[in-house]
Amino acid sequence: MAPTRWQPDRTPRAPPPWPVPPLATALGRGLLGRCPACGKTHLFNGFLRVVRECAVCHAPLGRARVDDAPPYFVILITAHIVVPLILIMQRWGNPSTLELTAIFVPLTLVLSLGLLRPVKGGVLAVMVTTDMLGSEPGPE
Repeated sequence: MAPTRWQPDRTPRAPPPWPVPPLATALGRGLLGRCPACGKTHLFNGFLRVVRECAVCHAPLGRARVDDAPPYFVILITAHIVVPLILIMQRWGNPSTLELTAIFVPLTLVLSLGLLRPVKGGVLAVMVTTDMLGSEPGPE
């Protein structure tokens, strides 16, 4: 029996009914917490809850499954800032563990909480521009 070769589905898809801007534009809007499609309304309905649908362009933002990627990116960014700073501080002098804790625990918390929302908006913007919105509504 000959092996079956996979062929991608190349049927043209209809464009979505909401505007799809270039990736850089959508990414900037998402990082600022605005709708990635139109940029006219807010993206969040709380600290991290994404609005179900844009009030202006009706993009179904609540369908995007932006669950796990933003925390991973935030951890990656925060670690790349905090760890070198700790190593530099250890190199310049030998601070006590209490001093390191007093400086870097609050810095890590501020960076993590401060970056989470913009990173989630950026990931959502990438999903909107690449047509990765799910077919089912997201959790409320």
